Amino acid sequence: MHIGKGYSFKQVILWTRRDILSLLILSAIPTFLFQLFHWKWLMLPWLPVALLGTAVSFVIGFKNNASYDRLWEARRVWGSIINISRSWGIMVKDYITSQHAKNNYTAEELQAIHLELYQRHFAWITALRYQLRESKTWEAINLKHNREYRNRWFRVEEQDTKMSDALKPYLSASEYEKIMLSSNKAAQILALQSEHLKKLLMEGLIEDFRHMELEKLLVELYNQQGASERIKNFPFPRQYASLNLWFIKIFVFLIPFGMIQEFAKMGDVYVWMTIPFAALSGWIFTTMERIGETSENPFEGSANDVPITSISRNIEIDLLEMLQIKHPLKPIASQNNILT
Repeated sequence: MHIGKGYSFKQVILWTRRDILSLLILSAIPTFLFQLFHWKWLMLPWLPVALLGTAVSFVIGFKNNASYDRLWEARRVWGSIINISRSWGIMVKDYITSQHAKNNYTAEELQAIHLELYQRHFAWITALRYQLRESKTWEAINLKHNREYRNRWFRVEEQDTKMSDALKPYLSASEYEKIMLSSNKAAQILALQSEHLKKLLMEGLIEDFRHMELEKLLVELYNQQGASERIKNFPFPRQYASLNLWFIKIFVFLIPFGMIQEFAKMGDVYVWMTIPFAALSGWIFTTMERIGETSENPFEGSANDVPITSISRNIEIDLLEMLQIKHPLKPIASQNNILT
């Protein structure tokens, strides 16, 4: 996620440099043919070109609004995960006590139980974010210009390290082996949490009401995981994405043919102004299309993603500090004003 001032002019130019070069060539060819070879028939009336541009603008607006809705829904889901995680932390800490326990537990033993439940929660968040960062064929991050931008300006932890290595510190050896054999690791980690709560209920460390409240939080975490998976696994409808791109290409192709006539009215010298102005107009439309494209999939690992790695780290810090446990963790710093 871009923070601070967001994209710099240099970043935008580098990101769209291929489009700029293509648009300059596309604008130059008809202009040279018109001016040097006197192909006057290349002129098109500006009115139909402008009408097409208006229609394309509506299509781009629709796509970008829909893309932003997907991005905002993803951010709301992870905002809920933050709140539920804090609730989980405080309820585990204050609900699980030895007040009604069958055996006596020292403060250190109780804290060890709390920490185990916390660590398993960190494992769930870790597994979920790794699953959400898995590459899908339809995601825009697979395009060459987006990969180049990411490799130049920032790195994504989930794409540089293995999930198995990230999960290992949070789980016991037996749990780790069991989880690594499952297909949906995040879902199975929550199942382990539920089993542990049942065991605590049987030992008297929690009573029925508190057990029920903690289970409700696990159900809500399942809901938020499902919402994240829905956004991840259901792509933006291809009919809108593909047709929108082709409409833009057709319009950008026609822009110089319409502008030639308008500049020719001002004199032969002004015809050359078609090249920069047609390229600039086309660049605005193609860049707007790219903005929508990079917002469609808010977990793909792009600069416009929901910063789930940073959110996960902050949750871990918050919960460890609830238990007053010293730790070396620090919030994840942005890379070139990009938070991952």
